[in-house]
This record gives sequence, C-alpha cells and structure tokens, in this order.
Amino acid sequence: MLRHDRVVLRPIRQRDAPAWREVRARNADWLRPWEATLPPQSAAVVSSFAAMVRDLRRLARRGHGMPFVIIVDDQLVGQVTVSAIARGSARSAQLGYWIDSRYAGRGLMPVAVALVIDHCFEVAGLHRVEIAIRPENTASLRVVTKLGLRREGQAPRYLHINGDWRDHVIFALTVGEVPHGVLTRLLES
Repeated sequence: MLRHDRVVLRPIRQRDAPAWREVRARNADWLRPWEATLPPQSAAVVSSFAAMVRDLRRLARRGHGMPFVIIVDDQLVGQVTVSAIARGSARSAQLGYWIDSRYAGRGLMPVAVALVIDHCFEVAGLHRVEIAIRPENTASLRVVTKLGLRREGQAPRYLHINGDWRDHVIFALTVGEVPHGVLTRLLES
C-alpha cells in the first residue's frame, strides 16, 4: 500500500467491482475521450471486471505490471496502472491513470502518480517511466507538468482511443532526475 495524507493506493482486487463500476459508469462521458479502445480487428476483449482484474493481477505476478486503485477518504476514486514493465537493460515501464471527475482538480492525481513513480524507482528498481497523453488532455498535461516529467516528443497515431488511432505526447522521467523522489519534489514545489 502506498500512502500520502488522504491519498492511498493499493492493488486492485475483485471486491472493488461495485465501487469501480459505479465510478466508471458515472464518469463514462468524462473518460471516453481519453480511454483506450480496441481497434475493430481485435480478437481479445475483456468481458468483465473479474476478467480484467485477473489479467492485471496475472501481469503483476509475472512482474509486467502494477495495477493500483486510488482511495480517498475510503472511496475508490480512480486508478493508476503501471504496464509494459521491461527488465534487463531497459528497466522501464509505462504509466496510465484516470480519476473520478468529482475529485479532479484537487491535486490528488499528481500525488497518486508521484507515489507510484517513486514505488517504481525505489521498490521495483526501474530506471525510467513513460506517460503518453493526448495533446488535448489539458488536465493530464497539468499532472506531468506538476511532477516535472520531461516532454520527449510526439507519437502520431500512438494508441486507439475512443474509436480511432490518436496522437499522443510522450513524457518520461528517469530515477537519476529525482534523487529525493517525485513526491518530495512535488511537495517542495
């Protein structure tokens, strides 16, 4: 479990289903422009919350991912997922996140992402974390700006989002850039 003040992150679990579904349903319009979708020719489909959690936890057991839910005041309010963990000479990962619109803009997501990046560097031994953001997603761009991630460039048609291949901006951070941690840097800014 990762914690700072009111923000708690813990691994996603099956019994999160009712709260997760409620938040996702209530925020469907809010999340739709930013959510990954499967291209029409895809065969793999996650058919249920239970299947999604099984897949995420299987990836975690194999060391390829870390799926966290965000809890604030005992309420599930979002998710941060570390994926595509590469070991060996790369020691890198990708990070994605979403938050309930009721909690957006309160400074909770920068804290959650900082906690997860610090965990990736300090506990998981990763060297680099990347975050891909649609250029129109101003809220998410504010998160990486607050955390001091470096903009690396544009990735045309990078991910299938909301029914089409969408451009993204890639941001990254390496462990050497934050010797005292991302959360410390955020709190000191």
